[in-house]
Amino acid sequence: MPHELGFKPYIPSEAIATRVKELAAELNRDYAGKPVLLLCTLTGAVMFLTDLARELTLDVQIDFIKVSSYGAGTESTRNICEEYLPTWDLAGWHVIIIEDIVDTGHTAAYLRSYLADKNTASVALCTLLDKPERREVQHLTCEYVGFTIDNKFVVGYGLDYNQKYRQLPYIGMVE
Repeated sequence: MPHELGFKPYIPSEAIATRVKELAAELNRDYAGKPVLLLCTLTGAVMFLTDLARELTLDVQIDFIKVSSYGAGTESTRNICEEYLPTWDLAGWHVIIIEDIVDTGHTAAYLRSYLADKNTASVALCTLLDKPERREVQHLTCEYVGFTIDNKFVVGYGLDYNQKYRQLPYIGMVE
């Protein structure tokens, strides 16, 4: 497949699969016997959600939310735009936000704020990738992190550049 971007493999698919299984084991332990709703951020976290959900032994429900701060570039605009909101009544559920990547923290903070008045039993953030050196929102907690990465722009396994490269089975670093 020809690529308009120059990128090289950064996190191989085997490492992703191993880490997803480890995260699922943590969630299975921490949420055993609790009503869990996985709230997946569209569109980037869908691949992570599906692989993670297959490894869970919990009885979970799944819903989606789509908020965006990127547009067509590689930098966050820091303006959150709601595009799709959950259809599920979140009251009483232990909500686990499933994210593809947390970098500046603005979207994750917005999601926590959005859920603050929904009468959830709890809210936790599970992200495949965490980029703490880009963090602009102080005191943002990511309870479950797949990989902590350097301040590089990455694509693949759901992450995109201008809606391309989501289908890559690995994470590639843009050169």
